[in-house]
Amino acid sequence: MTPTFRRLAFGLAFCATFAATGLAQAQNALDTIQRAKTVRIAIPTDYPPYGFVGKDLKPQGLDIDMANHVAAKLGAKLELVPVNSSNRIPYLQTRKADIVISTLGKTPEREQVVDFTHAYSPFFQAVFAPKSLAIKSWADLSGKTVSVTRGAMADTELAKMIPAGTEVRRFEDHVGTVSAFVSGQVQVIATSAAEAGTIMAQNPQLNVEFKLLLKESPNFIGVNKGETALRDRLNQIILEARKSGEIDKLSVKWLGRPAGDLPL
Repeated sequence: MTPTFRRLAFGLAFCATFAATGLAQAQNALDTIQRAKTVRIAIPTDYPPYGFVGKDLKPQGLDIDMANHVAAKLGAKLELVPVNSSNRIPYLQTRKADIVISTLGKTPEREQVVDFTHAYSPFFQAVFAPKSLAIKSWADLSGKTVSVTRGAMADTELAKMIPAGTEVRRFEDHVGTVSAFVSGQVQVIATSAAEAGTIMAQNPQLNVEFKLLLKESPNFIGVNKGETALRDRLNQIILEARKSGEIDKLSVKWLGRPAGDLPL
């Protein structure tokens, strides 16, 4: 091979590599969704009223309605991907889902691995227990048992506040967390106001009430880090839904009140 031919071959190889790299960069998540005309959205199925399995054995709830709205606006067929609190971000990172709409709160830790859109629904975390149990401060949790879902926002916030002498029992999903509380295995539950409302409605004999606020935590849609085009398109969809009243409509349907002012 002559020196000139070697230089030509090297130049062609370099151009091919550069072109392939540019193509890979151009094919971001939004491009992939639009090309495939399918979007995989991770949703909860164990967290009413945001996501649960109905009598027809199909997922339903606020997050599922939002997922349908997003897919329609993207012009894509919706593929629902059921997840729980502990695996929803790993599913996103391993490309098992393109988007997460699963009661995802924004934290500094999560912002290191996930890009967040504007908020799309209200949410807050708190500690709940029967009225007969005197809990007026965090110190009052000492000596008591608390159930919480591993990896959920309530788990992260509870770890910051829990006093010594408190027994925290962590469960892999919300069903286990709620069952432990309702059956009396634990005295206290750390969860969302929405889930606590469901517990109160279904178990009036427990006389459950709000005790301590963990965190105001509206829900955001999550995408993989660096997926700016997809995040920006989702932000546009959310802002349009706020303006049209669709966000308030979903909130009233599933939470009983309008979404109100949500952070951008």
